[in-house]
Amino acid sequence: MNKRVSLYLVAFIGIFSLESCVSNYVVSTPIKHKIEKTTLPKISSNKLAQANKKIKQKAEESLVSLAALEKAEMDAALREAEKRDHTIDNILQQAYTYLGTPYRLGGMTRKGIDCSAFVLSVYNEVTGMKLPRVAASQANEGESIAKNELQKGDLIFFARSGRGRISHVGIVEEVLPDGEIKFIHASSSRGVMVSSLDDAYWRGRYRMAKRIIVDNN
Repeated sequence: MNKRVSLYLVAFIGIFSLESCVSNYVVSTPIKHKIEKTTLPKISSNKLAQANKKIKQKAEESLVSLAALEKAEMDAALREAEKRDHTIDNILQQAYTYLGTPYRLGGMTRKGIDCSAFVLSVYNEVTGMKLPRVAASQANEGESIAKNELQKGDLIFFARSGRGRISHVGIVEEVLPDGEIKFIHASSSRGVMVSSLDDAYWRGRYRMAKRIIVDNN
């Protein structure tokens, strides 16, 4: 009997202990993060329309300013081109006054003149520019120009065999629509005259070209 009572007592204590563990077990509660909503300021349709109007106005003003600047630059370029054309026309008109002047090696007057003296005299008389005395040195002046870009007033240079030291110079008088290039120069055989670069003699001796008058400077 005492043994049975002891068993009941042990069972009772075990149950009580188990219930005690369960009741003492605390389940953690998940932490809830509160997300605050950001409320953007409300912009009235009137203010929005005004802002868009200002942006559009600024954009239009920028375009007008850009167009005005481009026009001013274009007008300036046209004025410079007109000045250059006027100067070149004057150079050619002065060159024509030398037509028929006899050739003289080392000569620098209308009684007798050589090729480089002819070029420097014409340019100096019209522009006040002082070019070097000899053709080889004149070839170091100005801006190099491709043959297919030649314009009236440009200088063209020649060598005796198309190679070696430059020995002759002339002034481009005209570029025809078909590409033929005419130039005025002091030839050793006939004095100051107009020749064509299509001529086999000159075509085979052509070396280079320079533009001396660039933007009227």
